[in-house]
Amino acid sequence: MAAQTPSVELTRLVNGYQVSQALHVVATLGIADLLTGAPRDCADLAAVTETNPRTLYRVLRAVAAVGVFQEHESERFTLTPMGECLRSDAPEPVGPLAAYIGRPYFWNAWADLLHSVRTGENAFRHTHGTDVWSYRSRHPEEEANFDRAMTANSRAVASAVTATYDFSPFELVVDVGGGQGAMLASVLAANAGLRAILFDQPEVVARAAQVLRAAGVADRCQVIGGSFFDSVPKHGDAYILKAILHDWDDDRAAAIVKRCREAMKPEARLLILERIIAPPNEVPEGKFADLNMLVEPGGQERTREEFAALLASAGFHLTRIFPTGTRISVIEAVPI
Repeated sequence: MAAQTPSVELTRLVNGYQVSQALHVVATLGIADLLTGAPRDCADLAAVTETNPRTLYRVLRAVAAVGVFQEHESERFTLTPMGECLRSDAPEPVGPLAAYIGRPYFWNAWADLLHSVRTGENAFRHTHGTDVWSYRSRHPEEEANFDRAMTANSRAVASAVTATYDFSPFELVVDVGGGQGAMLASVLAANAGLRAILFDQPEVVARAAQVLRAAGVADRCQVIGGSFFDSVPKHGDAYILKAILHDWDDDRAAAIVKRCREAMKPEARLLILERIIAPPNEVPEGKFADLNMLVEPGGQERTREEFAALLASAGFHLTRIFPTGTRISVIEAVPI
């Protein structure tokens, strides 16, 4: 093994795209589900996935070398603990994200990061001539891939959020921009007396019924379609914004928060579920997630101070931050 000199370590980082694309391939092919149980040889996997046995083996051995699979004799493979996270039924699924980030339209936008750095403009719009939301609405397959990735992300953090934050004082929770309801389903399942409203674009919440029924909470959740830039449902005790504000610049994010403020009772709580940018030289994941916001939707991740300022501009006071042990914190705010 080569010595871990600075140049070797830097080269490993430079070549990170190779790992991303290899994981995209195995996630798209559903290899982890096929490896559930006993070892399987590459020829068998290639037959099931209708791929070339030799090139599939070259991808699988590379992924095994970074610890996602385990390679055995005779080109047989099994899952490692990391590989288990690629299974479709994983408690904290990563497969939908791996499948999503390797899509060409997403990949091509990242190729224009330098344009964003030079101009401050959104790379996705520069690459595709439209914003990411409009693009996906015109490409149903990409919309479906994105929805699967976001639902998986919600599943990965939902149990941590419900274990960290006490929802029991509330009677009605409104999930603003709540997608297909994975996060809200977890909150309702953990709080038997709670009622909820799931609010998002009509075409998004139209796909929520299956998620809510599977969690056994559909009877306690009203589904409403609309735009959070226009208005949000009124009279909730708590309003959840999960992974919403980071999609937008400060002006647009403040507009969303103001719509929540207009709908809230004076004693209600605003709960923002997002990353918090760490101090200098710490937690690179959040800072690279911020670059993803620059490239794709044109938003940003924020520091605690930036959240406090944003909330103040929209009529809120940041009261507490609850780390959940995941990438997401619960940022609690109250109306001023």
